[in-house]
Amino acid sequence: MNKSTIAICIGTRAEFIKAYPILLILQEKNIPYYFIHTGQHNLFDLCETFGVKQPDVILSTPPKKSSKFNAQESKAIKWAIGITLKIRKEIKKLLDLKYFLFHGDTISTFSSAFASSKFLNWNKKYQNVHLESGLRSWSNKEPFPEEIIRRIVTFFSDILISPSEKSALNIKSRKTIFICGNTILDSVDIASKIAKKRDLKPFDKRFALVSIHRHENLKNKKRLTDIIEILSSLKIPSYFPIHSNTKKQLIKFELYDKLLENKKIKIIKPLDYILMIFQMDKCSLLIADGGSIQEESLIFKKPIIILRMNTERPEGLESNFQYLSKLNVEETKKKIKEYLSKDFKVKKFKNPYGEKGVSEKIVELLK
Repeated sequence: MNKSTIAICIGTRAEFIKAYPILLILQEKNIPYYFIHTGQHNLFDLCETFGVKQPDVILSTPPKKSSKFNAQESKAIKWAIGITLKIRKEIKKLLDLKYFLFHGDTISTFSSAFASSKFLNWNKKYQNVHLESGLRSWSNKEPFPEEIIRRIVTFFSDILISPSEKSALNIKSRKTIFICGNTILDSVDIASKIAKKRDLKPFDKRFALVSIHRHENLKNKKRLTDIIEILSSLKIPSYFPIHSNTKKQLIKFELYDKLLENKKIKIIKPLDYILMIFQMDKCSLLIADGGSIQEESLIFKKPIIILRMNTERPEGLESNFQYLSKLNVEETKKKIKEYLSKDFKVKKFKNPYGEKGVSEKIVELLK
C-alpha cells in the first residue's frame, strides 16, 4: 500500500506547468508523493522535459492531440463523472494521506475537488488543497466553464492557496486561506534556464506572438471576425502557433483565408513550453486570450493585448502594458500602435504575484 502523505491530481498541460515546480521540490527533498493523472491532456513529454516522475496512475488514456473534448460539453460531463469516481477510488488506497492537491480551474480540477471532498468522504482525515485559488472574472460565461468551476472548487476545498492579495479577497467564505504567490514565477524561471542551454533563435528582430484558444472566442463568429480584423492590422512580423481547434473554427467561419491575407502573419505549429517561453522573452508584443500568458507578460514585462471581455487576473491591468481589449476593434488597433511605438516605455511595476520561490513556500507550508 502506498505510504505517501501527499497526493496530487493533474489533468491538463496548463495545470502541470503551474504545478511541476512543487513536484520537483518534493523530489529534491525526498518527500514521496502520489501522482494521479486524469488523462485529460498528454503529459508524458512534459514530465520528461522537466524531470518530474511519470504519473503513478493514469485514469484514462491521454489523447494524442491537445484535448479529449475540444469543447464537446456532453462528452466532458460524462467523462468528469467517471473520473471523479476513479479519483475517489485512488484516494481510498492512500491510508497515510494528509494533503490532496489540485490546481486551477479545469474539468480535472472540478473532479479532483469533488472526489476528495467531505461530501464523498464524510470521515476523511486528510485535507484537500486548491492551488491558485480565488481567481474571479465575476462573469459565468467569461471564461466558460472555468469561472463556474473556480467557485465550485472553492466550496469543496479545505485549504485555499491564493496567488495574490486580490484573489484571496475574492473568497467569501470561512476557509483556510494562504497567500503564497504564483508558482508561474518558478515555472518560467526553470523553463528559461533550460532554454538557455538550447540553441534557440528568436523568430525575428522585432515580432508579435499570438495565441488564441478560448472557448467563448472560438464559438462566436462575431468575436472571431473582430479578432481577425485586429490581427490584420499588425505591421510587424507576427507568429501565430495555431491549435487544431482554433484552425477548425476559423475555417468553419470562413476566416482562415482572411487571416492569411496579411503576409506579416506566420501560421506555425504549436510550440512546446520551453520554446514558447523563449520567444515570449524575445518578442515585442503579445496578443492572446489566455490566462497564464497574462502572468508571463508581467514576468517578462512584455506589452499584451488581452482579447477578452473580462479577466480573472486584473492585477496586471494596473500596469501600463496590459490592455483588456473587450474586443473593441478600433480602440485595440490604437493600443497596438501605441505599444509598438518607439516612444513606448514599460513603467516600473511590482509583480503582484510575488517573487520566485513560491513553490518552496508551498511545500514548507504543507510540511
